[in-house]
Amino acid sequence: MEKTMKTRRLGKTNLQVSEIGFGGEWLERHLEEEGIELIRYASSKGINILDCWMADPKSRDVIGKGIKENRESWYIQGHIGSTWKDGQYFRTRDMAYVRPAFEDLLKRLQTDYIDLGMIHYVDSEEEWESIQHSDYLDYIMELKKNGVIRHIGMSSHNPKVAAKAAESGYVEMILFSINPAFDMLPASEQIETMFADEFDADLRGIDADRARLYKLCEQHDVGITVMKGFAGGRLFDAKRSPFGVTLTPVQCIHYALTRPAVGAIMCGYDTKEQVDAAVAYETASEEEKDFASVIANAPLHSYRGECTYCGHCKPCVVNLDIAMINKFYDLATMQPAVPATVRSHYELLEHRASECIGCHACESRCPFGVAIAERMEKTAKLFGC
Repeated sequence: MEKTMKTRRLGKTNLQVSEIGFGGEWLERHLEEEGIELIRYASSKGINILDCWMADPKSRDVIGKGIKENRESWYIQGHIGSTWKDGQYFRTRDMAYVRPAFEDLLKRLQTDYIDLGMIHYVDSEEEWESIQHSDYLDYIMELKKNGVIRHIGMSSHNPKVAAKAAESGYVEMILFSINPAFDMLPASEQIETMFADEFDADLRGIDADRARLYKLCEQHDVGITVMKGFAGGRLFDAKRSPFGVTLTPVQCIHYALTRPAVGAIMCGYDTKEQVDAAVAYETASEEEKDFASVIANAPLHSYRGECTYCGHCKPCVVNLDIAMINKFYDLATMQPAVPATVRSHYELLEHRASECIGCHACESRCPFGVAIAERMEKTAKLFGC
């Protein structure tokens, strides 16, 4: 079968990446042979970019064996600071862990270079500032100078942090979470009119910080690859979707690919059929791609009761980052069990949900009527702190 995959230039990296990418996070839960075959199948469909944030030895081994036959055809996003410690994922900037973990990545991937060396997961502005003059960043620069990583990237869910990276001059691309739910409302020339009667002026359209990020990336030629494009499958289920309607993989992919500066969307796959469903985007009709009319006519498109992580709840009297806590709660409840990565990131927060005093002051500021105090109780119970 002839490949129909389109490629895009990934910003100033000048890499021509497939619009549909491979997010490797589910490899650990499959037999090794199945994972290897899945990677090779994706390659046969024209997919040429793969993200490896995972620190577990199994996933890295599977990727190494999966790309061995055609390593030069793949662009690998390899994360620096993702470590395997005491049998579980651990995010760190400590060079005692960072260097061995990256060397392990090279060894298990059976390669001597990583195309996109990723500053792993920076979601706080404080952490961004702290790594600017650090052994960690010096190491990344050393890897770049020596050609061990070809380009420097960063992963983040926070548009303010990602914007700082886009303006840094040395970050060439960003792995960022994009989907209609996270963006609040889809951005296009017609959307503001379609939603004008449903939202206040400053809530109409895409979140301002995210809109600014996309524009900055385009302005500075910083490419974006997309994670969380399906919101963990939540958008495929009308009961769990904040819109109250079902979106298709093709519609979610189209949404991500129509954001400024986006080069590829990194989809997670359990089966070859899921690869086919994503690749089907390349031959889909405009009607099949249309997400805007679906959301515009959705019964719950006003997001009533759904946290959109907009930050209107600030300030908190006990300094909780309510939006971030809600984000981790939502990410955790999208899966049958709390993913180790989400738990690790939640536990790194300076203040956690258990510190909520139930004053409800934040709820009076929430434009969507979210029962925040109740969510804090649920989050504390879910994570145990």
